[in-house]
Amino acid sequence: MLHDVSLVLQPGRVLGLLGRTGSGKTTLARLLTRLYDPDGGAVRLGGIDTREADIHTLRRSVGMVTQDVQLFAASIRDNLTFFDPEISDAEIAMALETLGLTDWVMNMAEGLNTVLEAGGGSLSAGEGQLLAFTRIFLEDPGLVVLDEASSRLDPATEQLIERAVDRLLADRTGVIIAHRLETVNRADDIMILESGRVVEAGPRAGLAADPGSRFAGLLATGIEEVLR
Repeated sequence: MLHDVSLVLQPGRVLGLLGRTGSGKTTLARLLTRLYDPDGGAVRLGGIDTREADIHTLRRSVGMVTQDVQLFAASIRDNLTFFDPEISDAEIAMALETLGLTDWVMNMAEGLNTVLEAGGGSLSAGEGQLLAFTRIFLEDPGLVVLDEASSRLDPATEQLIERAVDRLLADRTGVIIAHRLETVNRADDIMILESGRVVEAGPRAGLAADPGSRFAGLLATGIEEVLR
């Protein structure tokens, strides 16, 4: 549950959302995608209350990648397009090229025609996230919510994931539930939650330079250890 959370995120900026498990990070992310509605106050995207927005338009405007990626027993193509025949192979190829994933997909047994197991059993966790990033890129939302967790990154795909995240967030507004120093370094702004309340918020560079800030303390201690 969140309490007295007030936040304005300007277009094109990336927010790094930090806090221990149970601090309210996931709740905030779900409010942005309208999986939850607030009991009090409002969540506005582009000035529009999410409760008044068309739900289908809202969910096309907000892309979310979670730690658990839903994959179907179908080809890579169908998994990327959610079986939408109007999305062409040329569009898929452009998305893969932009994210730096062309070689990765083409090295699959049958490229885009490679059939995956339901639940993604034929892929590593990191590979599943690469497909999720491509899905989001194809949808082209203005806001990307990324639940980034080091437990979902395997060494074989970590470099691809890092590059894909950079390109996915380019010229977009982003909210990253961050667990790793590398991801926090992408953020323009930082918000630290504790028991559903904001305990610190501000520009990342300013907080990092302030030895009295909680964020500076996290950097000195090691975010991976402190936020578990």
